[in-house]
Amino acid sequence: MLDAFYGAFSPACLALLGLWLVVVQMRLPQWQASEAAPAYQRASYGIALHFALPGLMTLLALVDSGDPVYWRTSFEIVALGGAVVLIALRGLFGRPGRGPGREAGRAAESRLGGGLGLALYVLAIVAYLVVGVLAFIGGPAALRAEAILLTGLVFLGFNAAWLLLFDSGTDSRRAAPSQSAGPAATESTAGPADIAATPTASGWAPDSQSE
Repeated sequence: MLDAFYGAFSPACLALLGLWLVVVQMRLPQWQASEAAPAYQRASYGIALHFALPGLMTLLALVDSGDPVYWRTSFEIVALGGAVVLIALRGLFGRPGRGPGREAGRAAESRLGGGLGLALYVLAIVAYLVVGVLAFIGGPAALRAEAILLTGLVFLGFNAAWLLLFDSGTDSRRAAPSQSAGPAATESTAGPADIAATPTASGWAPDSQSE
């Protein structure tokens, strides 16, 4: 009954996934240079799941749409598996290590996981669980509700991607000036005692005498 919806929804999800992979490729050097690189890795992977899993479910539903047992089983496995992966996602790539950048990494993780970002994360887990339960129940009403929830998951993924793009790279941008200022600061502190003598053709002599 939803073949037309699945036929349009699945390519749209895969197209959004491809666009997000392009964005990740463009931002990857900036995220890797940040103190919160593990947090950015988890967040970007979770956003990819927002587009990949709904597209996968609707694509599998088109394989044999006339068999209710087939689409219900595929929806249950993918939806419940997506909820489990999202729950475990916060520990997939480790935590900020020890050292001077540890506090900066924790601060960035709190921004990515707090407030609206945390709400989107929890809503996505709940939506996947509900989709899995509705697939177990079955029926036309459950199919319509699942279609609405899958659309909502893609919308949540868009909002999570928007938040991540505007949050990314703050730590790396702050670290860059301090690193580039190091040699300049060292040169500025050099005094006459550091350049008291220089090699000349006749031996070691002060710079003022060689001139």
